[in-house]
Amino acid sequence: MRVTIIGAGNMGRAIGMRALAGGHDVELIDHNPDKAASIAEELQSGAQDGASVETPDPGGAITGEVVVLAVYYGALQKAIGQYGDQLGGKVVVDISNPIDFEGFDGLAIPADTSAAEEVATLVPDDAKIVKAFNTTFAGTVAAGEVAGQPLDVLIAGDDDEAKRTVASLAEDGGLRAIDVGPLRRARQLEQLGFLHVVLQDKLGTGYGSTVKLLA
Repeated sequence: MRVTIIGAGNMGRAIGMRALAGGHDVELIDHNPDKAASIAEELQSGAQDGASVETPDPGGAITGEVVVLAVYYGALQKAIGQYGDQLGGKVVVDISNPIDFEGFDGLAIPADTSAAEEVATLVPDDAKIVKAFNTTFAGTVAAGEVAGQPLDVLIAGDDDEAKRTVASLAEDGGLRAIDVGPLRRARQLEQLGFLHVVLQDKLGTGYGSTVKLLA
C-alpha cells in the first residue's frame, strides 16, 4: 500500500511512522518542503526493509491509494483546494477535530454534522472518506502503545472496503482498529476527540493518554 500524508506536523510524522513500520510506502507532502524532507529522513531510518518515504514538491501529483489529511481543521479547505481534484477514487482519511479554540468549550461546527462530513462535500464524489486517528495523540501514535496496550483507532465511514483499508494500515503498524459505523459516527468521534483533549489538563496526562476499549 502507498500512503500519501498531507501535512508534516506531529500527527503526519506519527502516522508516517506507523505506516512505514507496517511495511507501507509513504509520500509526505508539506507546504514547507525542507521540513518534509527533514522528517522523511528521520522516518526512513526506522522503516521496515523495503518501505520507503518520498517528499514530492508541494502541489505535485499524489500517488498514494490512501491520502491522510494530517492538517488542522482550519487548514482542511486549503489542502483540499490544492489537491482535491486528485482525490477521486482514493481513500481519504480525515483526522481533524473541529475544536472551537476561542471558547474552548465545544466544537466549531453544528451538532448535526462533522468535519469528515464537510470533507465529503468538498472532494470528488467517488472519493471514499474515512474518519480515523482523531481520538489519538501524536506521541502515542508514534509509540504505538500506552501502558503496554496497543492504541485503539476508531474508524467511521460509509464505504466498507475503504474502512478495511484504513484498518489494515493501522493494524499493520501495530495498532488496533475498531469500526464504529457510518460516516455520521464521526460526529461522536469528534466530540470524543475534544473531550480527550480537555481531559489532558484535568488529569495532567500531558497528551500521553489514549481512549481504550477493554472487556
